Amino acid sequence: MDRAYTLLEIKSVDTRARRFSGIASTPELDRHGDSVDPAGVTFRNPVPLLFHHDTKQPIGRVTLTATRDGILFDAVLPALDDPSPLKARVDDAWACIKAGVISGVSIGFRILGDAVEYAGAVRKILKSEICEVSLVTIPANANATILSVKALATQKGPIMKQTVSEHIQNLENKRAAVASRMTEIMELAAGEGKTLEADQSEEHDGLATQVKSIDADLGRWREHEKLQITAAVPVPQPVAPKITYPSVSVKANVPLGTAFVRAACAQLVCKGNTRDAIDYAEKRWNDSTPEVALYLKAAVAAGTTTDTTWALPLVNQNISNEFIELLRPATILGKIPGLRQVPFNTKVPTQTAGGTYGWVGEAKPKPVTKLAFSSTSLGVSKAAGIIVLTKELVMLSNPSAEALVRRDMVAGIAQFLDQQFIDPTVAAVADVNPASITNGAPTAAATTNPLADIMGLISHFATNNIPVDGVTFIMSAANALSLTFRTNLDGSPEFPGVSINGGSYKGLTFITSQAAGTNIIALQPSLVLYADDGGVTIDASQEASLQMDSAPMSPADATTVYVSLWQSNMIGLRAERFINWAKASTNAVKYLTATAWPAPSGTTTVTVGTGRQKGDA
Repeated sequence: MDRAYTLLEIKSVDTRARRFSGIASTPELDRHGDSVDPAGVTFRNPVPLLFHHDTKQPIGRVTLTATRDGILFDAVLPALDDPSPLKARVDDAWACIKAGVISGVSIGFRILGDAVEYAGAVRKILKSEICEVSLVTIPANANATILSVKALATQKGPIMKQTVSEHIQNLENKRAAVASRMTEIMELAAGEGKTLEADQSEEHDGLATQVKSIDADLGRWREHEKLQITAAVPVPQPVAPKITYPSVSVKANVPLGTAFVRAACAQLVCKGNTRDAIDYAEKRWNDSTPEVALYLKAAVAAGTTTDTTWALPLVNQNISNEFIELLRPATILGKIPGLRQVPFNTKVPTQTAGGTYGWVGEAKPKPVTKLAFSSTSLGVSKAAGIIVLTKELVMLSNPSAEALVRRDMVAGIAQFLDQQFIDPTVAAVADVNPASITNGAPTAAATTNPLADIMGLISHFATNNIPVDGVTFIMSAANALSLTFRTNLDGSPEFPGVSINGGSYKGLTFITSQAAGTNIIALQPSLVLYADDGGVTIDASQEASLQMDSAPMSPADATTVYVSLWQSNMIGLRAERFINWAKASTNAVKYLTATAWPAPSGTTTVTVGTGRQKGDA
């Protein structure tokens, strides 16, 4: 008998009758690569409810309802009084449901005839018969289901909004209680033959004020009730709503990029055999990153992103995106806010000159002016690198090895892109790479006064009619650290908000990168265009021969030395990313050279135990 798994999405719980309902199966791809078509499902109600698919452990009965979007169930566990193994088993199952320990539902079914379609490793069951439904535990989805079950189990009942009639009744009850207290005060004074004491008078007057307020409020609510009655319309017959299932994404608590690295390494270990790579991923990581196996599974039929049976899950399993999310913050491009992103090979118009305007006397002709424009397009350029790892490391024997692979991949691409983005010596090579944003940009020599240098860069943008708002500075961690040591005469920081990791000051953004060296780069992000395909392509080989050189000889000659990966028991991991950038204006960037801002000449020391300070400045 085959089985299909789904989340235990409980819709309602009746603790007294031990009744609960939810979703038993959906047409979405399950964790074994099967998709059960609800339109072809048959069953005979009631269906046995089992515990962990054990036919010797029945715990109740289930009534199934087939819809286009899935199979709904309504389950009942018997309430037994006499001690017996069945009572203990049923009580245990009910406790597990309420506590959230049971986190999944599975149907046991048999395939009718040969009604199966295969699409790579995916099996679509067209016709089947459900023989039983079972409560099961699916560790990969435990977190999501615990929250769902606990919320339903502890809920005491829905919070109902009061109707107008109920609110009027509550006001009348309150008025009656207040009036009763007023009568009690007066009767007490009459019985004693005395006038009201001061505190009694104060209380009676306060109650009388309350009665007047309640009477006024009652008048308003009764008028409102009359308006509702006159405006009332017959209640339409209820129409069964279409059942929709929201897309639920459950991610394991693993570092970002882990699933991407595992998918690449699974193919490496299995030498490119996708079927073996799927099995390898399921055995090693299905409890923590089941999306790796889904990512590796091939689908050959056409689909759309709105097709919930398989195409949408494939879109959701694009695990290369999480590697890009991890890479982007590590690069300068990922840290600069406000860069202008454009598509590849698309012309972007830029204005190079404005019109001519002037004063015009009475009855004099106005000047005819024109604007000057040009266009810029970013071609397809790619950054690539090869990381060589030992085969033993790729086998991922422990989490630290995974972290090492991930760090190598991120650091390698990030370091290269940072250097290419801001190194003034990087010139454009047609159909190969873009020029750095500092290549050909105006420059100036730095001084020993950081504030004067920063204001000089700001003046460059203002002079060239470029907005200063959003200007970003790129510098080394050493130069940023020197800013943190500078203080005003009163001891306050001269550049508050700036640290060794960058920061902000007076609305300006500071980014640190060792690729900056002794240069201080200022740029207006809105005038820097960049195109990015949003993905990293990973290819691997165990048989290639490589030049183990960061600057390989091209073309190779007789002196070129190659290293065989197969002979050295190593694996080459090639990462490629399509990315390009360009300045929309020659004045979008200016940088300082030979910057070595000195730390303040004065230092402060603290004498331990005395609480006194002395400065040598």
